[in-house]
Amino acid sequence: MPGKQDDTFVIDQVLGGDRDAFALLLERHEGHVSRIVAAHVPGQHVAEVAHDTFIRAYKSLNGYTPVKPFRNWLTTIALRSCHDFWRKQYRNREAPVCDMSENGQQWLETAMAPGSNEIFESQARQREAREILDMALAHVSPMDRMVLTLTYLEERTIKEAAQMLDISVPNVKIRAYRAKRKLRVFLERCDIQGGAHEA
Repeated sequence: MPGKQDDTFVIDQVLGGDRDAFALLLERHEGHVSRIVAAHVPGQHVAEVAHDTFIRAYKSLNGYTPVKPFRNWLTTIALRSCHDFWRKQYRNREAPVCDMSENGQQWLETAMAPGSNEIFESQARQREAREILDMALAHVSPMDRMVLTLTYLEERTIKEAAQMLDISVPNVKIRAYRAKRKLRVFLERCDIQGGAHEA
């Protein structure tokens, strides 16, 4: 594949001492990285997290092996940067408070209802649903957030999510299950489920 060979050649140049050659990799892949980051962090932080991704890629370039395309390797680094962004946000978050609108609460209740995956996936594509979901996802760990975003919002398979996050398939399944349970706790805190607290 020509693109893969080109990237490998440029990487060899960078590792051989031509630091300026990295600018070519940045130019080739900045759109790809920005799209990934934009799907995972708020708009005002996209440039910062994308920049962090390329800094990390540069620093760990000697660890890249051309077994898989450079773009795939870069995707994993971009997702790790997003994960670390949310880890910082998670650490600095305030005590959970339910300040969602009534419409937002109704949407989240529908999304979390048993057997609602189809509704969840279709509505999660809408901007309003994404904002509500972001508020709810603030109550799960950064890695669980990444798992839910990849598998529900981006409709990646469990296997794809595992590869992109560099964790095992069982780990993705466990995290997805656990994250949904945490979101249910969030719903109960907000009294969204009303009398449905008894499972």
